[in-house]
Amino acid sequence: MIKLKEALVVEGKYDKNKLKQLVDAPVFTTEGFGVMGDKAMLGFLRTVTETRGLIILTDSDGAGFVIRNYLKGALPKDKVKHAYIPDIPGKERRKAAPGKEGKLGVEGMEPEVLLEALRRAGATLEGETPSESRTPITKTDLYDLGLTGGPDSKARRLALLKQLNLPEHMSANAMLEALNILYDREEFLEAFAPK
Repeated sequence: MIKLKEALVVEGKYDKNKLKQLVDAPVFTTEGFGVMGDKAMLGFLRTVTETRGLIILTDSDGAGFVIRNYLKGALPKDKVKHAYIPDIPGKERRKAAPGKEGKLGVEGMEPEVLLEALRRAGATLEGETPSESRTPITKTDLYDLGLTGGPDSKARRLALLKQLNLPEHMSANAMLEALNILYDREEFLEAFAPK
């Protein structure tokens, strides 16, 4: 079990149960879309975010991104990290049928996948020193690589998201955030610039 500095927020109790088996950190639930109408819960999450930081880990389906984007707009941006699980087809064991989009959610992910998602998000693990600052990838870099602003940009972004095992629902801005977690600008350009 790894100990995290940040708290985590997930969609539901099954997601919470899964993570509590893997990490020593507070894990809170949004009760699905419930957080959107619960000012007290949102206020509590703001306090937690200010106090110790927060990692948002939602399912990779459309509903998960609606919840993530709501929280992203409501919480202090400088203290929130985003962990993304890959798009993996399937259904959770407890369910009779797959979800609407046919993707596994947080509760259905293998422990290694969840821990890797937290590492990629920049989770602060106890006993590890934070990495030094890196040169960020910019929107201009994405434009120069044809990932935004061009006729084939959406298809190129989807291909890159698939290659990196990131959810297909990511906007260009969310993808930029994820890329900056995964890569230094130089590493990214070396790996993905046309040769």
